[in-house]
Amino acid sequence: MEIINVLGKPCPIPVIEAKKALRKAAPGEAVRVLVDNDISRQNLEKMAAGLGCPSSFEAQTGGNILVTITAASADSAAAPSALPGGRGLTVAIGRNVMGAGDDELGAILIKGFIYSLTELDTPPETLLFFNSGVRLSTEGSNVIGDLKTLEAKGTIIASCGTCLDFYKIKDKLAVGNVTNMYAIASAMADAAKVINL
Repeated sequence: MEIINVLGKPCPIPVIEAKKALRKAAPGEAVRVLVDNDISRQNLEKMAAGLGCPSSFEAQTGGNILVTITAASADSAAAPSALPGGRGLTVAIGRNVMGAGDDELGAILIKGFIYSLTELDTPPETLLFFNSGVRLSTEGSNVIGDLKTLEAKGTIIASCGTCLDFYKIKDKLAVGNVTNMYAIASAMADAAKVINL
């Protein structure tokens, strides 16, 4: 059986390549993907779960990981996606400040914006954080309370794993879950409306 070798490939390439292979796979057929880090393994497992496909993994030599995903049968019900889209508003936040100019003012504005989201009659379906925006969903952020309020109202809050790793703050995530760029792109593409900050 052919193995999709994505060693050294950055997010979201492993997920994209696996999804391409799954589209071509017959129900019950296994797709095997070789990755070199645990974040890629987690991203593949989340994607598989979102598609209703069973998955497993085996540690390989040199720290590599072989992920096996079994294509869902035609009559199986797919599990809900980790980042559903299409029913409402998605807000994508790529900075820990709002707007260009003075960062102190930008920090005040982003806090006010996120608080305002909690006051909407219909809160956003999804809040996506990437680049320095991930700092807003981690310990020490002054918007954690508002983000938890949104989460309690049903908003899905997801932060880019590659970005959290880059800033070395993945262990400080205080609200929501870790996601990948493919899931972020999918959520934005499928949303009824997107606000991109």
